[in-house]
Amino acid sequence: MGAGLRGLWAGVLAAGLGLASLAEAGCRQALALGLDVSASVDAREDALQRQGLAKALLSPQVVDAFETMPDIPVALMIYEWSGYRTQSVLQPWITVRSRADLVAVATRLRAAPVGRSGNSTALGGAALFAARAFERGPDCWRRTLDLSGDGKNNDGPTPQMLADDPRLDGITINGLVIGADPGARGAQKNAHIGELVAYFQQNVIRGAGAFTEVALGFEGFEESMRRKLLREIRVPMFSALYHGAR
Repeated sequence: MGAGLRGLWAGVLAAGLGLASLAEAGCRQALALGLDVSASVDAREDALQRQGLAKALLSPQVVDAFETMPDIPVALMIYEWSGYRTQSVLQPWITVRSRADLVAVATRLRAAPVGRSGNSTALGGAALFAARAFERGPDCWRRTLDLSGDGKNNDGPTPQMLADDPRLDGITINGLVIGADPGARGAQKNAHIGELVAYFQQNVIRGAGAFTEVALGFEGFEESMRRKLLREIRVPMFSALYHGAR
């Protein structure tokens, strides 16, 4: 074993995150993706969101990130959310081991009927729905929720109210802020995006390493989701260990 690999092992063991623990868990990450279909999202924007996610999942870099450690894969679940009691699963938990699995997910996303809820924005409710899904889902080393949204919470418990909620313990929540509507221009658009990013960073995201990605409108959703998935799924240290130990 070279010095570099020994150093990597030492870092892993010091953090209590050995590969043996990963193998026992069966998967390295449970990743839930929550898509905003509240009243502010029209049918065209919803289509852009779904198609953008489907394309992002099939981008070569994202496929490679999913396939990096096939023996310790990623489990994926996708749902839509709007009002406090309004969530719908688009893709139940699936263990992703190959591109074929991601093709199946993308096909399912594109074929699912588009339902307009007309409801308000319940980010807190969306987080609690994911927490229940994680409890029923696979036992993975990490649990990550990816919440996309174009507005602030206005229904049910706010994300701030859930800051100490034990149901969300152990779940990292990242945000994908979808910027101002196409009618906004210049300073107005920048102000809207800046305000919403600040809201997500202060109130929505949580957990070690949590972050916020930004899409400049639903037209930019695909590229932003691709960047976000790569950042969430890539585990360079574990990948190096995995391949070095083989």
